[in-house]
Amino acid sequence: MPRIEDVRAVLARHQPVTREAPARAAVAVVLRPERSGADVLLIERARKAGDPWSGHMAFPGGRQDPEDPSPRATAERETLEEVGLDLAGAELLGRLDDLEGRQAGRPVGLAISAFVYGVPDPPRLVPNEEEVESAFWVPLEHLLASERHVDYRFEHELGSLTMPGIRVGDAEPHVVWGLTYRFLETFFELLGHRLPAGHRLVTLSEGARERR
Repeated sequence: MPRIEDVRAVLARHQPVTREAPARAAVAVVLRPERSGADVLLIERARKAGDPWSGHMAFPGGRQDPEDPSPRATAERETLEEVGLDLAGAELLGRLDDLEGRQAGRPVGLAISAFVYGVPDPPRLVPNEEEVESAFWVPLEHLLASERHVDYRFEHELGSLTMPGIRVGDAEPHVVWGLTYRFLETFFELLGHRLPAGHRLVTLSEGARERR
């Protein structure tokens, strides 16, 4: 399974592709070391009317504010605001390729950057209730387990989309899909792993919550 030292070595050689867009956002891919490899921090976003990412599984992050000097500063500020984790002194392992923001499969004029951090001994997470429903650590090996990969159908106001997804959590599983899945796909490809194909269908209506 991938370890933080593997991630550090790969990202040191990677030249990230950056994008230009009318608006920018950034996320933090935070890793903590474990005996089996590493865990990654995921959040479940709070449900908000009019928010296209309401209730989604995600990395901590958000849109760049005018006061933010860089996308990296955005990722660090948002992580502190959303889960109380200060990345100012954390090790920056590297940066993934920027991705294009989409809503219902269509571009929305948003470029999103992802910065990867290693945090050896993170403090207890303190989710901001206005922004985050829950926050937890997921072993990278779980994200590569074929039995957790699904074909995910998302019902929204414009119709239905079927996309690849990953079930995470055990007591109350959630599905990672969309932007976060795309970043994970890029991350694992850099490390020499291909995400498995889905093997069953799960469906979630817009604004609803997966409870399987």
